[in-house]
Amino acid sequence: MLRKIWKNSILRTILEFIGIAAGAVIAAFAIEEFLVPCTILDGGVVGIGIMVSSLTKIPLGLLTVVLNVPFLLIGSRKMGKLFIAKSAFGMAVFSAFLQLFAPMKDVTDEYLLAVCFGGVLLGVGVGLVIRCGGCLDGTETVAIMLNKRFKLPVGRIVLAFNIVIFVVAGFLFGFDRAMYSLLTYFITSKVLDIIENGIDQAKAAMIITEDAKEISEQIYKRLGRTVTLMEGEGLVSGKKIVLYCVLTRFEIHELREIIDKADSSAFIAISDVSEIIGTHMKKTIALEKDD
Repeated sequence: MLRKIWKNSILRTILEFIGIAAGAVIAAFAIEEFLVPCTILDGGVVGIGIMVSSLTKIPLGLLTVVLNVPFLLIGSRKMGKLFIAKSAFGMAVFSAFLQLFAPMKDVTDEYLLAVCFGGVLLGVGVGLVIRCGGCLDGTETVAIMLNKRFKLPVGRIVLAFNIVIFVVAGFLFGFDRAMYSLLTYFITSKVLDIIENGIDQAKAAMIITEDAKEISEQIYKRLGRTVTLMEGEGLVSGKKIVLYCVLTRFEIHELREIIDKADSSAFIAISDVSEIIGTHMKKTIALEKDD
């Protein structure tokens, strides 16, 4: 029954937006009630917002919207429309609840408790948003674009952004705050590992289908990933085509959408890739359009 409900694309999209909203609320609570009172920074745009808000008293919710808009505009031409719509929705909910939680009494002013519980809740919230196909931070959008263009790992790009932010925070608020912020980031990343099975780990997708041409072309067109095609034969189902491709965790959701539209009966197995050896060159191919 649950499988049939999930295969309904409209209902599934609604449930994903609900999940994004829930994740955004949890993340906003973690930041406003645990991190901000102790001047502990999150990474990315939110971390920049916390620094600017602390120095200028501009509301963090407003800064989050303003700072994220340029990243969404940059990503609107390169990323899928649904991804941008989900991200914009998640950022809007996130910013609104930052404003809502701001006047509430802080949960704790103990730094260690703020780092631990704030980091865990933030990881749960952000992980839920990513699992539902969106993101709360514009730097992730840029990281995904750089990954597609230069093959740089998404997690390392985000980490590089955040290290710069934490160093700046160290000069502004003291390096003890920068170290607390870095510790919070690693706790958040570990929770993301639990929810998404790896913040920086590549994924291998093996797809068994009868419509290999359409799926492989859409994977190349929408994700920029080439696909290896192999012939296979099922004990009961007969001859099949097996597709194999390597992608990032951010692209798994869109891969599911591609397969659902092309061949909803396809069998998919997704596994972790511990290491990739060799340079994979992407060749430009002409995709035929169906008449």
